Amino acid sequence: MRIMYHYCDFYRWVMLRRIDCLILSGVLMLDLMITVAIGLIGGIAVGTQAPIAAAMSQRVGGAASSVIVHAGGLVASLLLLFGRGGEGMSQWRELPWYMLGCGALGLVLYLTISHTMPKLGAVAAIALIIIGQLVAGVVIDSLGAFGAVPKALDLTRLVGIGVLLLGAYLVIK
Repeated sequence: MRIMYHYCDFYRWVMLRRIDCLILSGVLMLDLMITVAIGLIGGIAVGTQAPIAAAMSQRVGGAASSVIVHAGGLVASLLLLFGRGGEGMSQWRELPWYMLGCGALGLVLYLTISHTMPKLGAVAAIALIIIGQLVAGVVIDSLGAFGAVPKALDLTRLVGIGVLLLGAYLVIK
């Protein structure tokens, strides 16, 4: 009788652990799905902003349109920042120099869109940006640069990159 009681306790413990694992895997899957959706929303935002920015730069010039776009982004960012209680803004002086200067990369992106989109079209210009992001991402991941978790460049990733590059070529062609 005593052995049976311990067996039941053990069985109950195992079943509870399985339920915990199922709940945890469901939560992790939901988190992954939300993360993918957010990434897609970001891609849609870039894909939508690019032709609008290119059209604006044709009217007022690349630098002027960049100021307009970044001023709008500043206002939106300030509203979000205040809505979030300031987050960790008080620690901005502790950031490395490259983090403080990354806004200049936004200017580079904006000016490249202003130049390439009118000449190549939206799909080709965005495909080139995606290729550039892919190359930068591979280098950053491989080196573990800027605090990224290092990821080795294995055969699976190389094949994936090749497929993306082939797709970009077919879209631009």
